[in-house]
Order: sequence, then C-alpha cells, then structure tokens
Amino acid sequence: MRDRHARQGLNTGEERQHATGDPGALMPGYISVFGALMPDIADALVEDRHGTLIAIEVTAGAKTNSFPAGYNTWRKTIGCRVTAPAVDGKANRAVISLISERFSIPAARVTIQSGALSSQKRVLVEGIDRNDLLERL
Repeated sequence: MRDRHARQGLNTGEERQHATGDPGALMPGYISVFGALMPDIADALVEDRHGTLIAIEVTAGAKTNSFPAGYNTWRKTIGCRVTAPAVDGKANRAVISLISERFSIPAARVTIQSGALSSQKRVLVEGIDRNDLLERL
C-alpha cells in the first residue's frame, strides 16, 4: 500500500524545490524569476514558419476571462479561461479575441490550428517569434 502522506500535493502544481536540501536546486520544468519559482512555460511554445504555436488548455464557461491562467506541467499547456460557453464556436471566438488582446495584435493574426472541438488547442500567433512571445507572456 502506498503512503498517502508521501503523495500528498503531488498533483497540485505548486512550485517546489527538489528534496535534495539544496535551496538553490530547482524542480524540473521550473525556472527562477526574481527569486521565485515559476513554471517554464517555454515548452508550450513552438516556433512555426508563420509565427508561434501556443499549446493551450481552455476552460469554457469560467467566471472571468484570463490568459495566461496557469500552466499544466504534465501536458505542457498554458491555461486559458473564457466566460463564453463551448457552444457553436463561441468559446473558440472568445479564445482568439482574448489572445489577440493579450498580445495587442489583430484577431486575424490568431488562428486555432488544431483542437477546435477540444479543450486542448494549438493556437497560431502569426508574425511573433517564440522568444518575443515568451517575453510578452
């Protein structure tokens, strides 16, 4: 039987250090930003010949619109919350609008490349390279 206490908090996504005792050691997939541990969201971004693809995980029908809204280290996806329901493409249009507003670009430069009927999507942001997009996030 597994020890429940040893597994407690395993899937919480909290920023933690290795159990090595070394305060400078970082958990895999995390970076240090101004002394705080933050997930390394660079794995969710892939450069494309037209721009950058972002792996996102959408929560439709949320209380508020939010992007980025967390990071799933296992799926390597950035969270995106939209108030629009997942009906008749409303959530997809809200995602495009939210991302275009976040990066201050026209909505025509943001397209859903895959996952139109799924909560996990690949979104292309045209004309912005991976490093620039990472800085803007």
